[in-house]
Parts: sequence; C-alpha cells; structure tokens
Amino acid sequence: MNTIIITGASDGIGAEIARQLARKQGAGVALVLAARNAAALEQVAAQCAALGAQTLVVATDVAVQTQCVALIAAVVARFGVIDALINNAGRSAHALFAEVPDLAWYEELMRINLWGSVWCTHAALPYLTQSRGRIVAVSSLAGLIGVPGRTAYSATKFAMGGFFEALRAELKPAGVSVTTAYPGVVATQIRHRGFNAAGGQLGSSSLKEDKAMSVEECAALIIAGMQSRQREVVMSSKGKLGRWLKLIAPGLVEKMALAALKDDVKP
Repeated sequence: MNTIIITGASDGIGAEIARQLARKQGAGVALVLAARNAAALEQVAAQCAALGAQTLVVATDVAVQTQCVALIAAVVARFGVIDALINNAGRSAHALFAEVPDLAWYEELMRINLWGSVWCTHAALPYLTQSRGRIVAVSSLAGLIGVPGRTAYSATKFAMGGFFEALRAELKPAGVSVTTAYPGVVATQIRHRGFNAAGGQLGSSSLKEDKAMSVEECAALIIAGMQSRQREVVMSSKGKLGRWLKLIAPGLVEKMALAALKDDVKP
C-alpha cells in the first residue's frame, strides 16, 4: 500500500494527479487529499474511491504551519506511513510591481507557495526517511524564468526551486528522492484565482492560453517524474529551450517572457 499526500488536491493538477494514481494503483494506494475546500476534496475522494483507492480528506490551509503539522499527524494516525508527499498547493498572481499599493499579499503568497511546502515537508520528513520515499515540489516555468508582471509569483517559485534543490542533495544518502516539476501554462483556473495588484482576486488570466497544456498531460508527467525519481520535470519544449537560452541569450528570453503576456497587461 502506497500512502501519498497531495496538497492542493481539490481541483486542477492536484485533483487530476489523485484520479490518475487511483486509476493506476487502485486498492494499492491510499490517497491523502489536502486543501482548504473540504466539500471539493470530498468530491475528488469519491472519484478516487470509485476507482478502488483508499482516501483520507484533511481540510488544510498550507499557509498556516500548525495546519501543515496537523495534516501529517492525521496521515500517520490513519496509515502509519508516508511514501510520497506532493507539494502542489499554490496560488498565482499578476501585477506590475509599481502598481502594487501594499505588499502584504506578497508575504501571503510566499507563505502559501514556499512555506506551505517547507512546513509540510519538514513535518513529513521522518516518515519519508523511514520509507525511503519521494518528495515532489510543483513549481512553475516562472520559477526558472522571471516573467513580467509576476514578480511575486516568480519569487515564490524561484525560492521553491532553491530550497528543494538543496534538500535533494541533503536527502540523497537517505534514499529520499526530490522531484521538482516546472509546468508552463496549464488549462486550470489557477490564474483566474490569483492575486491582483490590490491583493484581490484577478478573475482572468494575463497569459496567452491558446496553447495551454491539458491538466491530464501535466499530471501524468508529474507522476512519471515522481515514480522514476527524476530530479526535475521541465514541461513544454518552449520551457526547455528558454532554460538554456537564458544562459547564452538572456535578452531573447526576456522578449519571449514578454510575448507570453496578453497585450493589455504588458508593461
């Protein structure tokens, strides 16, 4: 029995990861689904249970350390082991820095995207070490390349990349793998729910989404990376190209990043 925790599991990539794991492993997997929306989690849990998986729903706000600790305690109390932790919970944001009146939401975003992953990982680490388990951090291409209008979001995702890169080296002797996933534009609602300049909800996407990756493909790539203990999963050919171009032609990469934005939100 594989016990796998997925944060941000109420919809989007997290929910699809849960469904795909249930479909593939059936009764061989126990899925722990965490997010703030308990009702949405119960719906995903029912879908996974119908595919044979065991499920546990734990309503969790990863921006609160005590709730992250409580999540791990609930998992251990129910299943006794943790085989994988998928740090998927996150929030998006889009705002030109000069137009942000109050930076309080920058701090909030860092608590969600970075600290939520750090707190969950810290609490789960003794059990992951026992199982020689797997850690997954779902970052973003905005965590490899700074995107205009996404100073807050890129900062949180660059921070995730640095933290988990260092942790990967620390945990190698213990046999615990760390996989960082870098999705590009995926067909979910995350950008619509992101922060705007005033700290409210954006309500729309600032990125061109005509070539967005399906959530099914993104989830499958993350699962494959976790199972084969890959260091990184960089999604889309443009993402892979941009990463290397950044080293030799950074000006060109800045133009590419700007071109990804809709015209009405460009600086």
